[in-house]
Amino acid sequence: MAFPGGRRALAIVVTLVILMAGGVAWALWPSGPVVKGRDLVIPVVDGPAGDQHVDLDATFYPPASGGRAPAVLLAHGFGGSKESMREQAGRLAEQGYAVLTWSARGFGRSTGQIALNSPDYEVKDVRGLIDWLAKRPEVRLDAPGDPRVGIAGGSYGGAIALMAAAYDSRVDAIVPQITWYDLADALFPDASGKGPLNGVFKKMWAGIFFSAAADRLAPDGGLGAGGLAGLTGPAAGSGGDASGGDASGGRVTGRTPGIEQVQCGRFLPQICDMYQKVAETGRATKEAVDLLRRSSPISVPGRIKVPTLLVQGQRDSLFPLSHADANARAIAATGAPVEVAWFNGGHDGGDGEADWLSDRTTGWFDRYLKGTGSSAGDDSAVFTVTRDGGRDPGTRRPVLLHATADRYPGLPGVQRTTVALNGPQQPIANPAGGSPSSISAVPGLGGLLGGNGGGASIALDMPGQAAAFESAPLSTPAQVTGSPTVTIRVYGTGEATLFAKLYDVSGGSLPVLPSSLVSPLRVTASEAGTPVTVTLPAIDRRFDAGHRMRMVVSTTDLGYATPAAPAVYRIALDSPTLELPGDAALRTPATGPAWWTWAMPLAAIAVAAVLLLTGRARRGGDAGDDPAVDAESADVPLVISGLGKRYRNGERAVDGLSFRVEKGQVLGLLGPNGAGKTTTMRMLMGLIHPDEGEIRIFGTRVRPGAPVLSRLGSFVEGPGFLPHLSGRANLELYWQATGRPPQDARMEEALEIAGLGAALERAVRTYSQGMRQRLAIAQAMLGLPDLLVLDEPTNGLDPPQIAEMRRVLKAYAEQGRTVIVSSHLLAEVEQTCTHVVVMHRGRLVSAGPVGDLLGTAPAANGVGPRLEDVFLDLIGESR
Repeated sequence: MAFPGGRRALAIVVTLVILMAGGVAWALWPSGPVVKGRDLVIPVVDGPAGDQHVDLDATFYPPASGGRAPAVLLAHGFGGSKESMREQAGRLAEQGYAVLTWSARGFGRSTGQIALNSPDYEVKDVRGLIDWLAKRPEVRLDAPGDPRVGIAGGSYGGAIALMAAAYDSRVDAIVPQITWYDLADALFPDASGKGPLNGVFKKMWAGIFFSAAADRLAPDGGLGAGGLAGLTGPAAGSGGDASGGDASGGRVTGRTPGIEQVQCGRFLPQICDMYQKVAETGRATKEAVDLLRRSSPISVPGRIKVPTLLVQGQRDSLFPLSHADANARAIAATGAPVEVAWFNGGHDGGDGEADWLSDRTTGWFDRYLKGTGSSAGDDSAVFTVTRDGGRDPGTRRPVLLHATADRYPGLPGVQRTTVALNGPQQPIANPAGGSPSSISAVPGLGGLLGGNGGGASIALDMPGQAAAFESAPLSTPAQVTGSPTVTIRVYGTGEATLFAKLYDVSGGSLPVLPSSLVSPLRVTASEAGTPVTVTLPAIDRRFDAGHRMRMVVSTTDLGYATPAAPAVYRIALDSPTLELPGDAALRTPATGPAWWTWAMPLAAIAVAAVLLLTGRARRGGDAGDDPAVDAESADVPLVISGLGKRYRNGERAVDGLSFRVEKGQVLGLLGPNGAGKTTTMRMLMGLIHPDEGEIRIFGTRVRPGAPVLSRLGSFVEGPGFLPHLSGRANLELYWQATGRPPQDARMEEALEIAGLGAALERAVRTYSQGMRQRLAIAQAMLGLPDLLVLDEPTNGLDPPQIAEMRRVLKAYAEQGRTVIVSSHLLAEVEQTCTHVVVMHRGRLVSAGPVGDLLGTAPAANGVGPRLEDVFLDLIGESR
């Protein structure tokens, strides 16, 4: 498919987005399915006349509990297939659900053409799947032909959950994630409130969305051979039938003179034609709006009447929080139970919060399909917002907190405060051709701009193209939850395309754009000045005292279509007031009700008095001693005793785990997916609390904020660096962010161990994967922590790079420190680690020196035992 402008950028991002679209919301579940699925083909009938026969490639997972159980349909994201849902399906089946996954029409091995979740096509397909479930002996029925069924999915899959619930009364509960309310508004947003016909074309996201299936799709839902070629040349790599219209060939049309041929691929022809027209002009047509709204919940007011958990990403420039807000208001109006959760993620990256979100989703189905438990995640939390809890002082990693409220306030908020903005009338220019462009979010690549933590990123406003209005330094902190509003005046002639955004500005630091979001709008300028009230992006952010708010209006943005003709406008404030929404009812664990301030000291005094009166005070307990310190293990890097952690549905993630790690050891933490390794590491770093037992680092019990955590360094996420900065500059910037003195970094020693050499002075964008991994390890080693915890440090490295990483880890431990490595590469663990701990289903299976473990296994075929063989025997898997 050819694109009018932006083709090169689309070619860069499309592969990443295809891989991400099916799983961006659904990387939200623990991995490691236990129940095996059965592949099958389910024939369905759809189409406006009910005469189109489609074969849906599906997999059915029976409930592990046996008998009849509620069913869950898991829908994949755009560009994905049923394979995207395999792990989530196995997990739900293990928890007692009958689960059906399928590749939507036009994706994977399913036939048919993509209709964007149309009521005539994909919605009828889901109805056929529910009919199929109603005949299964494993599925609980509410009535003959009516199975007890829920639907969950992210993005494209979230929309089909909403649309199916609107058209099929048999659906009993849904969990739509990062999805849309009005697809026309999503692709043609307008912050002035005039609707998509006046909206600004979201050209990059639209191009990715429509190009994802422009070429043949491989069976796993990704682009097949020649897929990228289809983005860079007319009909390149199509392999299709130039005159046909079937599912696998597509068609080619060249009816518009001067426009490159468009390869329709697996789309319905009318959708392909619609995209060609709007991509040409950059404007929505009435026909386009009507077609897109047919596939949107906005088209079915009052028809979604089932319990709905809406999960929306704060880092999402494709489907921002306003879409969940509109869905929530529409569904709540029917009287159906609705809960809303804003999490730190979305189509533009972020944390993902896998464990927490999977608990919320499973808990929702437990409540409304099984009739057990609560909403599972936060009891009575109708509204939940993930907030930045700062950095853990030991791990130096971001800590996420969940603010909750017992009702949803909506984007206007409950309370509204004001901040005065200042700034003169300012000229701004739209450059010829709309280039160069300002940058907010790069679709699918937000993390490269520094946006993978804290819900904010660095943006770029081109000089001469932006007007800025700023507040005085805030005298008190301001918590903004919802959509701020501001009224501006636009002077000039003709139609202006503008982009409004709100920055958080602090002295000495670069301004940050919360969630990388902007508000596009069109307004007809006049010499007298046209007033327009702008609704800024919905955010949840604390602006600290001393910070300033900066409202910027620009003429360009990389992700949107802008006029090619040059023009100059003048922007002024019509009112100096920036209105800020908020909700004081939202509380986080760190900012709980005021009574804690009084109750906790009183409770501490009472406990101390009881201990003294009963003679149970700690032996040798001087007044200044810390009762959490065990003097006998003060020199031991790590002691874990009776550790336990349950998911909110009661399932044990870690069960009675105990082991000890000594100085100088390189310990391998092993176990299959779902063994509890990640949960254990999170408890070790103080990020989550154990339900039972304790963890001691150098004799001190681990708890959030414990000073002993400063002796621990960690690398538990993929390496994320600013690509334009050198390796050294990235490390220096990171250490500054920890707030610790520069001399404590011991940078040169960490760098010598990592062995990056002269590459340290080069821009990170020039690094190989192995060099990035080594830089990430060097970052974890800053300050030379006594205990180093690494999750998959050799992931994605080639054999020479793995060998070098092995040298790095051994060298670090040889200096009297301790390294813990979680890895799936058993042969590498065998060569790198001195000791191993093997976990399975949350429990300890074996622990000890690698040599001792291998010595217990017999040789096979005259060859000594391998760690892989021993490991498989320990967890009871056949070889």
